[in-house]
Order: sequence, then C-alpha cells, then structure tokens
Amino acid sequence: MAVEQRGPGTSGTDVLIRKVDSRVVALRAGLRGADLELAERLADCLRELVLVTAQASAADRAQVRVAVHYFVLRRESRGRLLSVRSLTATQRLVNKVARRIGRPDLMVDPRPGRDPVPPAPRR
Repeated sequence: MAVEQRGPGTSGTDVLIRKVDSRVVALRAGLRGADLELAERLADCLRELVLVTAQASAADRAQVRVAVHYFVLRRESRGRLLSVRSLTATQRLVNKVARRIGRPDLMVDPRPGRDPVPPAPRR
C-alpha cells in the first residue's frame, strides 16, 4: 500500500477547499443569475485565499478559515429572530480578509467583469 506524502498544512487546505466546493454544489441547485455568479466568484476567491495562505502565518490562515466557514455555514431563517446570511455579507467579509492579508487583488466585485477596487485609505 502506497502512502502519499503531504507537505505541512496540506490536509487542512484540502478540507477547506472541499467545504467550499460542496457549498457551491448546493448553491447551484437553488441559485440563478447574478446570485449564482456571485457565489461562484466568492468560491473562486476563497479557494485562492486558502492556497496562498497554506504556508502563511497562523493568523492569516485563521482569517481565511473564518471566511470559508462563514461562506459554508449558512444560518437558516427562523421567523424574525434569525435571518439568512446573504452572499453580499459574505462578500464583505471575504474582501475584508483579502485586504487584511495583503491580497486586495483577490477581492470580489459584486458585478462580473469588473476589477475590484480597494477603498481609498482613510485620512
């Protein structure tokens, strides 16, 4: 029996990417149009963030892990007490994480075909 050698952190990376992929499959069944496109772009961004932080600091990896879990773990609506988490809320969190870890190039713009523009620095 052959044993596959993996680098450090590889299995955690694989798990996070599988979670994103599973969530996208579920979203494809229920979303159409712009919402589905946004979900696909968020998934692409999250996969890339997972890969680029595989060897990064624990703090950066933790921020990406939070963003993945936020995307994957959908809170279901129960009347007025708990609202469904929107894709735009996920987008804001993913973009915040991308900026924090120094990868504004991975930010997700809500409209396809446009490059995301990071906000101007505060004075």
